[in-house]
Amino acid sequence: MIAQRPILATADALPDARGRFGDFGGCFVPETLYTPLEELRRAYAEAREDPAFAEALRSELRDFAGRPTPLIPADRLSRELGGARIYLKREDLLHTGAHKINNVLGQLLLARRMGKTRIIAETGAGQHGIATAAGCARFGMECVVYMGAEDMRRQALNVYRMRLCGAEVRGVEAGQRTLKDAVNEAMRDWVATSRHTHYILGSALGAHPFPMMVRDFHKVIGEETREQILAAEGRLPDEMAACVGGGSNAIGFFYDFLAEASVRLVGVEAGGRGRGSGEHAARFEGGRPGVLQGCKTWILQDPDGQIEATHSVSAGLDYAAVGPEHAYYQSTGRISYAAASDEECLDAFQRLSRSEGIIPALETAHGLAYALRRAPELSPDQILCVNLSGRGDKDVQEAARVLEGEVPGATVPTDHG
Repeated sequence: MIAQRPILATADALPDARGRFGDFGGCFVPETLYTPLEELRRAYAEAREDPAFAEALRSELRDFAGRPTPLIPADRLSRELGGARIYLKREDLLHTGAHKINNVLGQLLLARRMGKTRIIAETGAGQHGIATAAGCARFGMECVVYMGAEDMRRQALNVYRMRLCGAEVRGVEAGQRTLKDAVNEAMRDWVATSRHTHYILGSALGAHPFPMMVRDFHKVIGEETREQILAAEGRLPDEMAACVGGGSNAIGFFYDFLAEASVRLVGVEAGGRGRGSGEHAARFEGGRPGVLQGCKTWILQDPDGQIEATHSVSAGLDYAAVGPEHAYYQSTGRISYAAASDEECLDAFQRLSRSEGIIPALETAHGLAYALRRAPELSPDQILCVNLSGRGDKDVQEAARVLEGEVPGATVPTDHG
């Protein structure tokens, strides 16, 4: 039984009053967005001090999302690899298939508290989109999800699931037709409709208060992990790893361990096809600090400051920026960052499926790919915990297309709504 703890972060934690994590974060937006962001900041500041809000969120996480999620030993995989014992935090078992539902339920409760009746969201891999669509169906709210046309092709199953839950999915044809472009369209919508609309940003990105708020709604992942590993092993893990796109699952997984110097924390980015421009989404390996979509962080950009194209086999990691809190902890050295290639990701996707009977999301498989490399380097008495952030049902057709050739029938459903 997981003991109850305060569900939101303490008021004295980072970021500061300006939304800064050291040199990163902040609120770099046009005046048209300042008013809705300030309204959101005030509403969240009040909600995080309200026990009734915390209890409502705890109830939704338990009864609708399915928390707590288990932490399980990956015994066969550990034996095959040798070295460290691997534990998996099973966020893939949550309703809608990923950690995204934690943040969605928190923001939906906040939107209802603010009197908003319409919800918009962006999505890449579709897991944030389906979590938002399902949550809106539960709360009886109008839902519009923006999604790049290329991601709609890659994630056809999730497109249909969103529409099945009553959401309007709007394809974005601009730019690379992926996550960055979907965020742009969602922000344009919010500028015009903020009086009655709340934008549920899907990762620990963007202008203050989004990075803080999304982190707070996901920190339950690490809190559960701490109690579960202590119950199973009587001590903390030696190392923890999670994939990092925007970085919401990773910061939630790591947050409760930041003060534990003995625990190594590793975020794993998308190494793609190589280190050339447009071939990857490894911001810390190929990027530099800059401002994108509301905050200062590490960004893939050319010498003139133009945002570079990105690539990853996983739609959810195919993004040019990383969350500002990750940029801060990278600068302090508290969290280390690695990259896994498309090839390593697809190998991990298959390896976990065959060894443990668990099909991971392609995003999640990046964190697993790191574990496949790292576990043999550690001793058998060491523990490596991996956040299994999402399940791979959504990725089976795309993985089969890449590994085996085109899959018949893998098309985006038509919207007859």
